[in-house]
Amino acid sequence: MSPPPTPLPAPPSEARPIDASERLDLLDVLRGFALCGVFVSNVFGWFSGRAYMQRAQLEAAMASASWLDTAAVYVSGTLVSGKFITLFSFLFGLGFSVQMIRAEARGAAIAPLYMRRLCVMFLIGAAHLFGLWLGDILTTYAVLGFALLLFRKRADKTLLIWAAVLIFAMPLVTNVLMKVVPMLVNGGGAEGAAEAAKAAMERSNQARAQTLEAFTHGTYFEVVRANARYYLGHFIQGMLPVLFALLGRFLLGFMAGRRRLFHDAPQHLGFFRKLLEWSLVLGAIGSAAGLVLQYMMRQKMIDPQAQWLVLMTPVRQLNEVGLAAVYVSGLVLLFQRETWRRLLLVLAPVGRMALTNYLGETVISLFVYYGFGLGLMGKLGPTASIGLTLAIFCVQVAFSHWWLARFRFGPAEWVWRSLTYGKAQPMRRTGAPEVATATAA
Repeated sequence: MSPPPTPLPAPPSEARPIDASERLDLLDVLRGFALCGVFVSNVFGWFSGRAYMQRAQLEAAMASASWLDTAAVYVSGTLVSGKFITLFSFLFGLGFSVQMIRAEARGAAIAPLYMRRLCVMFLIGAAHLFGLWLGDILTTYAVLGFALLLFRKRADKTLLIWAAVLIFAMPLVTNVLMKVVPMLVNGGGAEGAAEAAKAAMERSNQARAQTLEAFTHGTYFEVVRANARYYLGHFIQGMLPVLFALLGRFLLGFMAGRRRLFHDAPQHLGFFRKLLEWSLVLGAIGSAAGLVLQYMMRQKMIDPQAQWLVLMTPVRQLNEVGLAAVYVSGLVLLFQRETWRRLLLVLAPVGRMALTNYLGETVISLFVYYGFGLGLMGKLGPTASIGLTLAIFCVQVAFSHWWLARFRFGPAEWVWRSLTYGKAQPMRRTGAPEVATATAA
């Protein structure tokens, strides 16, 4: 009797959105928490107008500020600025690993679907960038996201080394080169470099003043023109060090996802406790150094334009990565307690609709702060600005709960998924199992 024929292997599953049961609530909570911090940071630094003010204006504002506003400036700089975009970038890399794990489990190729997602994300980001706000992060994430494909089969040790180099070494190297190269090109040694730096600062000050004027008094179309002019002429020039750091954070998130640290968080609590302890120490060192520098610059003890300050780049990165790790590990540990889990799950719908809420925050901020809206740019102090931002975020939380009780996706997520899969995704919730796609941002 001949042996039975060997069964053929099952064909790989087609790429598809994941079931809601496959979602990780913890990641949605982390994403919602990160989105809140990014919102506060963007409003405090950009929509309030601070990023476009001259140093003399900022110093005058600080000199006349109340103790509460002064404290808000220091707290924002220490605990918010740079930390939440670090967390958001980490989650982007982690989202890629989640998609890869699920695609491999179904026998589907990750690259084609992932690249389509990134292309659609880039188009949405480009519309956001040139139609609304120059601080868009979606286009940057989309471009850097392609680089993750190059690392998907690398060993964890290799990923860790690359992440350390990209986060701590490359921003320093590029910042130094951006100062040294003009000196070599223009000649004249240190004196020539100082003159070139002074001229560049004058051009930057003029561009910021023109942009601030357009944002505070211009029509929507004047704002769009000023937005594009400032982005292409000045903003994009300083992006290279940031790009290296973002990619390094992507790799940390990718490695964490591949190790299933968040899928199986209860089995890795020892790791998260150690991470919390070490990141507290590293974050405190970076924060203390930053606070000392801020104080010395405000007291005129250090020239804010001093060339040697570029050497503090790794310290700033240490502060941002360290405190972001504190937030991640702390939230993971709190999430294991039932009372805290119920409280934190309030943020999960915001995280599930991260793209919709991110774009919505821009629209709301433009209406509140820009001249064609309420025109509050430059008129709200730091404390009032942060308080208003948190109040708006609470409204977003309530809206996200309301929306997801009726629909499967946020509006922007539905567009993203429908364009990615080439067909309209079912939107309204029914009695059937809910369908969703893991957010990669």
